[in-house]
Amino acid sequence: MTPLNNIKFGDRRLVGQAKAKDQIQRMLKSERLSHAYLLTGPEGSGKIAFALALAEYINGIDNITDLKGNAATKKSGWYTHPDVHLFIPHPRTVAANELKQRLEMLADDPYEIVDFSLRPALNNPESTKNLQAFYSIEYYHTEIRPRTVYKPNEGKKSVVIITGIETMRKESANAFLKLLEEPSPNLMFILTASKTEQLLPTIISRCQQIRLQPLSHEEVADGLVRFDGINEEDAKFLARMSGGNYSLARFFDVETLQKTRGEIVDFLRYSYTQDAPLVLALIKDWNSGLNRENQIGLCNTMEQFLRDILIYRETSNIELVTNIDQADVIQRFCNSMEKADVIGMIEQLQQLKRLLYQNVQFKYVFTVLSTRFTSLMRGTETAIPSETPWRHMPAYNEGV
Repeated sequence: MTPLNNIKFGDRRLVGQAKAKDQIQRMLKSERLSHAYLLTGPEGSGKIAFALALAEYINGIDNITDLKGNAATKKSGWYTHPDVHLFIPHPRTVAANELKQRLEMLADDPYEIVDFSLRPALNNPESTKNLQAFYSIEYYHTEIRPRTVYKPNEGKKSVVIITGIETMRKESANAFLKLLEEPSPNLMFILTASKTEQLLPTIISRCQQIRLQPLSHEEVADGLVRFDGINEEDAKFLARMSGGNYSLARFFDVETLQKTRGEIVDFLRYSYTQDAPLVLALIKDWNSGLNRENQIGLCNTMEQFLRDILIYRETSNIELVTNIDQADVIQRFCNSMEKADVIGMIEQLQQLKRLLYQNVQFKYVFTVLSTRFTSLMRGTETAIPSETPWRHMPAYNEGV
């Protein structure tokens, strides 16, 4: 058997996050374990993968981490181990086999996207149907709470992983809080959250928090090359467009994103000239032709393009931009639109991206974005205040 000091947490699969790995490594070596851990960080930073790796390490499962002869079980992974229970938020009505299929996907790859808001229907990857996923009080009482009374079968702890804990409804969160206040010595919770501001402060205070950072371009590219078999050149391109989201980058299509960059230039041009028919036609094509992952990839690509414009305008050094092959376009933009509020454009795009994660219709928010870009590219205030962006849509009226 190899000494525990020589085991590197998550060495077989986890991508990046050296600081979080070191924190967990020190915690595991100290053997002073908390009854509850809260893994926080942006989408795509690897929270679920880290939670699964931690659950496996606690119960001696040799899978995501190479335990080097220290395995305490012959189980091949967390999915087949009786003492690891994983829960994901889901719509009120969902078939049991749909949930099972998503858990099996995570068993095969801890970075799989199983979120119902990003992948509403597994059998229809192009679906953009809105599905609100959450933990209802019924879900809590019938599925989650019963697992918390189980004693460990063959592991050190009975580990309950609750992903997206911030989606718990108020009554569910209050009921769950009671378990955190009176923990069983045989029970460990591992929670994940992207939006800690939506959590009850009392839940946060009862957990040891582990913060994951957005992955760097280099970390995303390294993961794509090592684990996804993508060639280095394409991996670097996808990493630049990923916004630090490794999970989504794996679903981006290189040819689609490269084609989209040319269309982004058209979108900016049509927005500036207020050519409504061409803008709407382009938005319609994006809405119907891109799935949710590539729609977000489009936003990341546009944001990176705008950042390149900002960098070149401030430095006049074209070598510093990411889209170096678009140098002529970037230079022309800066020369012809000297008053453009590029920072404001990036902020508007970031707000839009958050709305997409909340399942707001792509075609609506991009129509609003175009009208706001019309003003911002001229360096003027938007005609409609940010507090009431819905006024951009003619079909809407005040009070709706």
